Amino acid sequence: MSTLPDRPNVALLVIDVQVGVVARAHARGEVVGNIARLVDDARRAGAPVVWVQHEDDELVRGGEAWAIAPELSPDPAEPLVHKSYGDAFEDTALEAELARLKAGRLVIAGAQTDACIRSTLHGALARGYDVVLVADAHTTDDTTAWGAPPPDQVIAHTNLYWKHQKAPGRKAGTVKTAEIDFAAV
Repeated sequence: MSTLPDRPNVALLVIDVQVGVVARAHARGEVVGNIARLVDDARRAGAPVVWVQHEDDELVRGGEAWAIAPELSPDPAEPLVHKSYGDAFEDTALEAELARLKAGRLVIAGAQTDACIRSTLHGALARGYDVVLVADAHTTDDTTAWGAPPPDQVIAHTNLYWKHQKAPGRKAGTVKTAEIDFAAV
């Protein structure tokens, strides 16, 4: 139902699951495990997997913290998009990659829930994509010391409000890892 013409395919976006990003993430093992399952399921279904990797002063390209989490294995043939902003579309090659893949429907997983995940969800919907957030495959750090709610509440709130998102001609929603069917998204 995406508003993008000639974009019938679904793609999995794996956002910022990097050593330095998920080192102290809430439920890290479970979430990274769910993301690994999503990657395997997408590959089996023939759905492209697009990897997004953030870089900044703390995540220096080529550094240990910048690397993809060791539990995940990007295939060298899968697109890798480098970004410097929260929204993975902003000043990157993501839109060009998705156009090349004819993807108009996105399944999103990764980190940080209250930063790059939210920014990319909204960026994708505003650009015309159908966008599904995998409810148990995104995470964030504990930033309660700076006034944020605990991470489980940040995740739950994001799942709650994204479940009810919509826009003209576009669909959004949440689904759990075990419920994802890449042929039906």
